Amino acid sequence: MRLTWAQPEDLVAHELVQCAAEGKDTADIARRWVAAGGSPIPQAAGASDDSGGLRPLARMLLAELDELGPTDSPDEPNDLADIERIAAGSSKRSAGKDIADRVLGGWLGRAAGCLLGKPVEKIPRAGIREIAEATGNWPVAGYFTERGLPPDIASKWPWNRRSRPTSLLENIDGMPEDDDLNFAILALSLLERHGDALTSDDVAAAWLDNLPAGRVFTAERAAYRNLLDAYPVPLTATTRNPFREWIGAQIRTDVYGWAHPGDPHVAARLAWQDARLSHTRNGIYGAMFVAAACSTACVTDDVEEVIAAGLAVVPPRSRYTAAIEFGAQLGNSGIDSEAALDALHREFGQLHWVHVLNNAALIAYSLTVAGGQFGPAIGVAVTGGWDTDSDGATVGSICGALTGAERLPAAWIAPLQNRIASTLPGFDGVAITDLAKRTLGLVK
Repeated sequence: MRLTWAQPEDLVAHELVQCAAEGKDTADIARRWVAAGGSPIPQAAGASDDSGGLRPLARMLLAELDELGPTDSPDEPNDLADIERIAAGSSKRSAGKDIADRVLGGWLGRAAGCLLGKPVEKIPRAGIREIAEATGNWPVAGYFTERGLPPDIASKWPWNRRSRPTSLLENIDGMPEDDDLNFAILALSLLERHGDALTSDDVAAAWLDNLPAGRVFTAERAAYRNLLDAYPVPLTATTRNPFREWIGAQIRTDVYGWAHPGDPHVAARLAWQDARLSHTRNGIYGAMFVAAACSTACVTDDVEEVIAAGLAVVPPRSRYTAAIEFGAQLGNSGIDSEAALDALHREFGQLHWVHVLNNAALIAYSLTVAGGQFGPAIGVAVTGGWDTDSDGATVGSICGALTGAERLPAAWIAPLQNRIASTLPGFDGVAITDLAKRTLGLVK
């Protein structure tokens, strides 16, 4: 049986990469791993069948890598107090009269952006463009379709296997299940139960009570395994978890912002409680940035103000801040979109396609180059070619709140049919309008 994202022999190379990013000396461990026949280059999840009998050694080396312990980084702390001490800080603003429309816009935008990216997940930029051009959808301005797609292109760039039956234009029947929406729904449920007193342990309990293990991936699956093995927070994030600075926490925190419109500081604090269960450093900052950005998107029409609010809650000298600034500067540079995406891939192409830094830069670029306009922004986010559904969801969430539900184009929203599929107990087929109403019920 292959335990995707959890097999020890798949984790070692990823952990060596992560440790290098943290400045740890892993030369001896890497040498022993390669000498035994292990790959120093991360492989696709679940690619190994352990035919070489590497699993016992992998378990031992992972334990040794964990024992190296954290390296101190004053520019990239994990503790909330340290983050807030060096972050610029954000000011509170009162919510406007259109907050209901903004919150609904956020929910709808998150679903639509995610849905756009689902069928092309894992397809590179070149493939996404070739598909879109062949079906008359370039620049991307609508959901993907295989109507009119030449067979040679279809075989060259196969759709995401799980998403094709539910996410192509001709197949859409409401919003299909996706972790990008499951986590938003779970955050809503957590706030309804715990309010602003939410703790990381509350999040952990909710995962075990509500999330099927097969519906979580990368850092979340590692943290889930650690919870079952009775590790406490924050060891859940650092034990045999090489994905701790990947994108997972960044996709979980929109609701903390929507429930606190105009209060990015509180939204970011809640995001920190959630993120530290599974992530460290820049993985945590991604969660805090998005929560603050979503909070501010509910009370402004200016996408630059949204980005500034997100940056104000994260460490200013972190790699995350540098990634956001790089993407935003590209978006404001006026250069051709393809050239800008080339620049993003040159700068961050060495990272895994679901790392937080490359995707954060792409999100910032998409928001700024489109000026916060919904359709163009999610189109660019998805054609960037990394974590297409997650980036589409985050950009859609922010631009949906900036725009408001009433002004979102029907072509993006109508196919959602106002419902979301989910395996979360009590939420399968939930109406998006009901989720928005429940979120509004949390606004103070």
